[in-house]
Amino acid sequence: MTDAQDTAAETALRTAGGAPPDAGVAAEEAPIPLLEPREGVPPVVADADGLAAVIAAFAAGSGPVAVDAERASGYRYGQRAYLVQLRREGAGSALIDPVGCPDLSGLGEALSGVEWILHAATQDLPCLREIGMIPTSLFDTELAGRLAGFPRVGLGAMVESVLGYALEKGHSAVDWSTRPLPEPWLRYAALDVELLVDLRDALEKELDRQGKLEWARQEFDAIVAAPPAPPRKDPWRRTSGMHKVRRRRQMAVVRELWEARDRIAQRRDVSPGKVLSDGAIVEAALAVPAHVQALSALPGFGHRMGRRQLEQWQSAVDRAKALPDAELPQPGQPLNGPPPPRAWADKDPAAAARLSAARAAVSELAEELNLPQENLITPDTVRRVCWEPPAERTVEAVSSALAALGARPWQISLVAPLLTAALAANA
Repeated sequence: MTDAQDTAAETALRTAGGAPPDAGVAAEEAPIPLLEPREGVPPVVADADGLAAVIAAFAAGSGPVAVDAERASGYRYGQRAYLVQLRREGAGSALIDPVGCPDLSGLGEALSGVEWILHAATQDLPCLREIGMIPTSLFDTELAGRLAGFPRVGLGAMVESVLGYALEKGHSAVDWSTRPLPEPWLRYAALDVELLVDLRDALEKELDRQGKLEWARQEFDAIVAAPPAPPRKDPWRRTSGMHKVRRRRQMAVVRELWEARDRIAQRRDVSPGKVLSDGAIVEAALAVPAHVQALSALPGFGHRMGRRQLEQWQSAVDRAKALPDAELPQPGQPLNGPPPPRAWADKDPAAAARLSAARAAVSELAEELNLPQENLITPDTVRRVCWEPPAERTVEAVSSALAALGARPWQISLVAPLLTAALAANA
């Protein structure tokens, strides 16, 4: 770390220990542009020998390890990692190419028991898990920022407000599957882990000052313990503009076009949106074109699309048109839980009253604690308890219900009394 970085980090740590979370170094002076990693941009590791050297270096390092991953969202199919960045005391920084080194389980094992520092961990953990990197302990700097009450929790904003440095964020949305990766992109990637350890230390002090450090630890443990998310049921229903599609036959067109697009995108390894836009799918569903000529006149199926492409999309439309009524998709998705809150007043006025009282109490407490409501307790958890409350309206019974829904002990201790009062007042 340079002398300037040392000074700013020390100031930030003092600030984190005794000032509101939004009153960091940046509030006093202009942030210092962070232009180069302290040891320069490391070479990209893309072979077994290079990976073995990184594993040895990081296994011999000390303290927590900063971890980040870059994907190619919007360019490639899926969410695989195309670059992994790490930094640890005694090992420096490393950039690893998961295309050349697709199995990083050896690195993951070498870092077992070490605290991993990630920013917005739930975004990167799925792609890291695919290549064998699974943490046993972590510190999420974004989540820590939320719990500490920071108004902006992006990495750049956090580094600026806490440590007084400005990160260059111009390459966040580039195609990371590009090979070779340009030097400016690699510099940007290395800088993303450059100050994560410093940020983690400052945030830990701030959380401790606010009495929220144990809350954060419970949240981090929950992220580590969470199983991989199951495949989404009927993912075609999330097509942008789906709310315009009302009839079951039209919904079948969306489903057939979505599934055809997904097969093509997977085969070509490109983002589905580059094969056919959601808007085009919805237009075709609303029109249910009778033939290729009618399809080609719709937005999204213009003159740039070849005859063969148009025919494959028309075939999908024709499959939907040929389905018997019994095989058409049902409107909406089967509910797993309470109905939308807007329907509660008609379906169960007492439940609606319970929800209104619970929401108001949770909102007031979240404001007092200076943290987002959804981090105090998830809205879905509140809805489920209010819709089907425990038979006994006691704090113990409500606590058990919250625990069954995945609430952490710190959340239960704060929220259970509020929900108990809301349930008792609107039995």
